[in-house]
Amino acid sequence: MHLYGTQNISKDGHLMIGGVDTVDLAKTYGTPLFIYDIELIRNRARGFINTFNKMGVKAEVAYASKAFSCIAIYQLAKQENLSLDVVSGGELYTAIKSGFPAERIHFHGNNKSYAELELAFDTKIGCIVVDNFYEIELLKEISEAKKQSMRILLRVTPGVEAHTHDFITTGQADSKFGFDLNNGQADEAFQKVVNHPYLQLLGLHCHIGSQIFETDGFSLAAGKLMKKISDWKEQFQFECTVLNLGGGFGIRYTEEDHPLEPKVYVEEMIKTVQENVKEYKLSMPEIWIEPGRSLVGDAGTSLYTIGSQKTVPNIREYIAVDGGMSDNIRPALYDAKYEATIANKAHEDRNFTYTVAGKLCESGDKLIIDAELQKADAGDLLAVFCTGAYGYSMASNYNRVPRPAVVFVESGDHQLAVQRESYEDLVVNDLPFSLNKVSVK
Repeated sequence: MHLYGTQNISKDGHLMIGGVDTVDLAKTYGTPLFIYDIELIRNRARGFINTFNKMGVKAEVAYASKAFSCIAIYQLAKQENLSLDVVSGGELYTAIKSGFPAERIHFHGNNKSYAELELAFDTKIGCIVVDNFYEIELLKEISEAKKQSMRILLRVTPGVEAHTHDFITTGQADSKFGFDLNNGQADEAFQKVVNHPYLQLLGLHCHIGSQIFETDGFSLAAGKLMKKISDWKEQFQFECTVLNLGGGFGIRYTEEDHPLEPKVYVEEMIKTVQENVKEYKLSMPEIWIEPGRSLVGDAGTSLYTIGSQKTVPNIREYIAVDGGMSDNIRPALYDAKYEATIANKAHEDRNFTYTVAGKLCESGDKLIIDAELQKADAGDLLAVFCTGAYGYSMASNYNRVPRPAVVFVESGDHQLAVQRESYEDLVVNDLPFSLNKVSVK
């Protein structure tokens, strides 16, 4: 069984995270429960930042917070001197409420509304990553009305396909994101913003996909962007000050995954950019990156209570847990794979094969097919590893199931980061029926 970060097994056979017994966490906070290993998140953040510092390259490491957003995680990001990537007005609002420095916030999104962009101006965030021509016009209108400057990057699609799932590959030509680098769209966007009195163009941004285990795609994309920057300098004397190469750094979900250490991705990016700076006789830009999953993904563990079991003779053994696709949609959406253990029997041999089903009223609500586990009994605790990214952030109230609590653990301490929703929370926005009260015959 692969253990992550501070995970270990206690003398009584329980899974420990951050020096805290998961059995005790279940007793204190109930299940389902998201548990975050804060020491692991800190180490990952420092791995990225320290590599830039050691190589003497000016940089910003922005947490791509769509992976997991809440006030507490934003405050942790602030502690670790990260910048922040937000993709909605809601994420931006949460970041501001958390006290995160607005000047270190970058705002993404392919269809930002007028109200969202106004909020970005009003809170004086550090940068907007511009995605399309419609957004350019909105930015011009807002900046001119407010007579307020805003730093921007142009997001481009460099035509680089990452070796990953089609649904999470965003750098190829056929993408809803960004200006195409190869068909003239990026040049047209550049012309529309480069001399605007209130829009300060810093440079280019790209994101080639997610769950990437190699550096070749990043190097190829960086080379394409640097060539475009060279062209713009030659033609228009434009000086690029920022090159944002996005995120997508992979993590280990199962034994089939072989991620690289943060410093390997960073070192290869820096090497490629420096080579292009030398070749094209450019000034060295700041390098920005946007790790999300690689900061919080394997730092998160979902803890469930096992309930019913079902045997389909000669086909399958099912165990059902008290959560499912309402707190982890990724297996149904992406066919995502996970590993797990029975947290209160972590010391025992995993000699049984079960399909882990959720409690939602959908036949596709299966968290893990053919999981190798210890013998499961009702009341046991199932720990599913690496659910820290796109678990809680994509959670829903489907079937009117309340969303789980989130707890942070570190050095033997634990803290509630997000309260469990109650049934009352589910109906707080519901209104009574008030149309025609006459019954229809």
